Parts: sequence; structure tokens; C-alpha cells
Amino acid sequence: MISVLFVCHGNICRSTMAESVFTHKVKTLGLSDQFLIDSFATSTEEIGNPPHRGTVNKLREVGIPLVPHRAKQITWADYEKADYIIGMDSANMRNLNRMLKNDPEEKLYKFLTFAGSGRDIADPWYTGNFDETYEDIQEGCEGFLDYLEKHGEIHY
Repeated sequence: MISVLFVCHGNICRSTMAESVFTHKVKTLGLSDQFLIDSFATSTEEIGNPPHRGTVNKLREVGIPLVPHRAKQITWADYEKADYIIGMDSANMRNLNRMLKNDPEEKLYKFLTFAGSGRDIADPWYTGNFDETYEDIQEGCEGFLDYLEKHGEIHY
């Protein structure tokens, strides 16, 4: 099993969208039995809250089922169980490194690096643009799946 954790600041917009999109992609590819997929926050600001209505609406618009979720903060125990911890932006990566002892097992990745970019995933909390965020997440998911295939971790 490949354990993948998507992380953003509050765990209500980007990371929950990434969790749902990636879950849908691996299910469509027949790979669901090879993954454990979850999402987390670096902050405690939204703990217990459901995904943002903009995320819910965008996923509904594109026909991707929302993975039921309540915001939660990542912990060291989560780090120990994960294979990949994927941050949405540079601030998330700084916070994750601080929270997770500077990533001694090298599990932290910035999402769009899998797509060959250093860009941040657009944050719809500030931009209000869930379309742009969805496109960024699609790009990251495709790049991550390509990465896993190239490294022999999945086969389709």
C-alpha cells in the first residue's frame, strides 16, 4: 500500500480537493487497492470543518465524488505511517518541515514538482478561483501518477 497525504493550510479547500481528485483517478485506473489516501492541515484553524463549499461545488461540476472529510491537523504519527506527504505551496512546505522534524525520511514533496514546476497550487481561499485550483490539482495528480509509474511503484 502506498500512503499518500495531501496537505494545505486549513484542510478544507486544496488538500480535500486533491484527496477527492486523486482518489477518483486511482479508482478509475483500477488502482484503489494499492493506495491509502487522506488529507490534513498544517494549522488548527479549521479543525472539524467540512470541505469548503467551493471545493464541493467544483467537484460536483466535474463529476468527481467528494471524499467525506473533516479538517484535521497532521501529526508525527501521520508522518511515520505515510509514504508521500504532498504540500500545496511553499508556506505549507516550510510548516511541514518545521512540524515534522525537517523530514528525516524525505517524504515531503511540493505537489507541482511532480509536474515539473515549482509553482504553488492556487489557493482559492484567497483567490476565490476554484477552477484554477482544480486545474493545478489535475496537473499535480497526473504528474504524481507518472512519477509513481516511472519509479515502478504502480503499473497500469
